Amino acid sequence: MAQTFSELGRIEAIRQLFGGTGYSPFEEPLWFEADAPRDCVVSASALLSEGVDFNLVYFPLPHLGRKVVLRVSGELHAVLARPRTLSVTLGVSAKLDFPQVKELWEGIVAAAKEQGYAHLSLDLQPSRNGLSIALAATGSHDAAVSDARPKAQSMDLICVSGALGAAYLGLQALERERIKFEQGSTDRQLLEQYKMLVGAYLRPELGPQTAAQIVESGLSPAYGYFVTRGLADAVMRLSRDSALGAKIYADKIPFESGSVALGRELGIDPVSAAMNGGDDYQLLFVIPIAQYERFRTEFQTFDIIGHLAQPEVGAVLVTPDGVEFPLSAQGWK
Repeated sequence: MAQTFSELGRIEAIRQLFGGTGYSPFEEPLWFEADAPRDCVVSASALLSEGVDFNLVYFPLPHLGRKVVLRVSGELHAVLARPRTLSVTLGVSAKLDFPQVKELWEGIVAAAKEQGYAHLSLDLQPSRNGLSIALAATGSHDAAVSDARPKAQSMDLICVSGALGAAYLGLQALERERIKFEQGSTDRQLLEQYKMLVGAYLRPELGPQTAAQIVESGLSPAYGYFVTRGLADAVMRLSRDSALGAKIYADKIPFESGSVALGRELGIDPVSAAMNGGDDYQLLFVIPIAQYERFRTEFQTFDIIGHLAQPEVGAVLVTPDGVEFPLSAQGWK
């Protein structure tokens, strides 16, 4: 019979969850020593809720644990910071027993190690409305990284680290199959056929080495963002922060294999999925036009999808025939 939290108690549950992880429980407050006197500390936080950000009907708990860590880690990578400390609070509902929470925690620990966190803390709280996960991460980079950041200019290049729209399409496939399953169907053909897209949602990849390689190369992005709420959201933030316009070319957006076919089956335009879908977990950087040749040589996995423009242009999507559409994103006026 599965252990319950009422049998273990909060302190014993946390102690058991940390057993064999290599991290120490009850580190309060989390702290770290700077590697250099001029290190700058940056932070990122997130709150994810069951039924809004994830559905446990089809989300394996270890995958969920891994993904939530990447959610805050990507924000650090986007500003070229090294992850250092991670604080996690789990709001646990009565429907989850201790072994299930342990599965979730194992995914969190594995991702924390992969991303290079030196310190990890955990707190457990009861929840009446399903599982909730709150995370707060800190990282650091040498002040020289900030000092070297150039002023953004019109025609600087907008680059992304990988395919966009795949996670949203994968989520829609999962949702459609969930509805069919609840109606009694056991056909999983759609999920098998588009497992790469489903995987982009359930188990995204975020290599911790990318930011370090950019720092080591001496290349200096003018801006960096973690794309989690759709490309349009990230580009509109870029336009706001730089006080410049931005042009994104629809035919330059990278797509995962199968995006067009699945989009056609679901009635979703892959470009719309990329612009507004979310959950892609890709990095977006603005590279000075003068660094174009070097960037293309050293970072061939990135795709150049557009460029900055004069402020009066605004943030626009350019179609293959040259028509410009103003960008819009949920949460923006």
